[in-house]
Amino acid sequence: MQAFSDIIATIDGWLWGFPLIIVLLGTHIFMTVRTGFIQKYVFKGIKLSVTPDPDSDGEVSQFGALATALAATIGTGNIIGVSTAFIAGGPGAILWMWFTGVFGMASKYAETVMSVKYRVQTKDGRMLGGAMMALERGLKQKWLAVTFAVLATFASFGIGCMTQANAISTGLSQNFGVPTWISGIFIAVLVGVVIIGGVKSITRVTEKLVPFMALFYVVGCLVILIMNIKFLGSAFALIITDAFTAKAVGGGLLGTVIRYGCARGLFSNESGMGSAPLVAAAAKTRNPIRQSLVSMTGTFWDTVVICLITGLTLTTGVLAHPELSSMTDKSVLTFTVFEQIPVIGKPLIAIAIALFAYSTLLGWSYYGEKAAEYLVGPSVIRVYKIAFIIFAFIGSVSALELVWNIADILNGLMVIPNVIGMIGLSGVIVAEGKRYLNDIDAYSPDEIPILDK
Repeated sequence: MQAFSDIIATIDGWLWGFPLIIVLLGTHIFMTVRTGFIQKYVFKGIKLSVTPDPDSDGEVSQFGALATALAATIGTGNIIGVSTAFIAGGPGAILWMWFTGVFGMASKYAETVMSVKYRVQTKDGRMLGGAMMALERGLKQKWLAVTFAVLATFASFGIGCMTQANAISTGLSQNFGVPTWISGIFIAVLVGVVIIGGVKSITRVTEKLVPFMALFYVVGCLVILIMNIKFLGSAFALIITDAFTAKAVGGGLLGTVIRYGCARGLFSNESGMGSAPLVAAAAKTRNPIRQSLVSMTGTFWDTVVICLITGLTLTTGVLAHPELSSMTDKSVLTFTVFEQIPVIGKPLIAIAIALFAYSTLLGWSYYGEKAAEYLVGPSVIRVYKIAFIIFAFIGSVSALELVWNIADILNGLMVIPNVIGMIGLSGVIVAEGKRYLNDIDAYSPDEIPILDK
């Protein structure tokens, strides 16, 4: 079993190294060029995200869909993942994480366009979209659609459920002495009461939880930045200069700094993986472009803003306390930096991690549900939700290194069919942009098909 676990860990490390960096970053750049640098509309997307579109087809508001996607995306990767990049690649890795966010917005836009354009409606009025519908209806590749849905379903139980529940229970145990089985019951109940109600219940919670938890965490970071304000300029300079050192660009195909910065940034914002468009398809939007601009802002908030703030907080913390530079444990470094806030620093970061992980549980429960529904039909939804709740408890009380690595691989493999869909349908994506970007309030003349199965 240990040998098998080592093999899986090796595959996971390889997949999330050069292969996915090249595929995802390459796709981000390709879609940036193909869409004419769609990132320039990010502030229009932010405005649209808080502008209701109530008379349009869909189940939830544009902001509700964005909040649910952010709930799944803003997770421990924004805290521990940044620390991982910092320790492995140095401060310069933060800049490369930021670059993945800037370019990743184009892929998030593109994958949402095809998700909303090719969505269908079930007989009871629910929306079903995502990469699988785009691959089936747009690209006419049913086998790729099934492949994506299978990967997303199984990944949801690992990367979106068990590992997140484990992060919460471990944090509560280490910082507050709460037994993991008690945390497990608590987590299962909190997840269950929300996801049983479907996407409308999930969005009602995430619309309130996501802004609160993000603000809660960012305020903590800002307190540390203010405490270490005299090191802020040096932190910016160090991040920029370290990103272009010999260590950054040398040493094989990609340097250490670039490799770790890009890898953690790509993992954090999930652009190009096809996850966020699963909930974007449920949004009330009069045309595909409106929701795509809104969804694009998710990558902006996740990586361009929150990951950058985290990186600056860690860098100023280490500059203020040079002895921290020798730390190799990502969790210890994060907690030690936040302990610079007297009394409440350690509980603050523990609570932030718990909130981020809980929100990820809610978001990914919907992702997996829609993928499973595509494969089996609506009859599987109740079974899936019950299984998700059970796995949340199991994850809380189990050692999960092997589960994490397997789920990480499945999560990474979702990229392949999704990227094939984006590139194959890039002409359609560009055409939709030309059709609506200059007339963003226009209603789409295309009727949403009713699913006949």
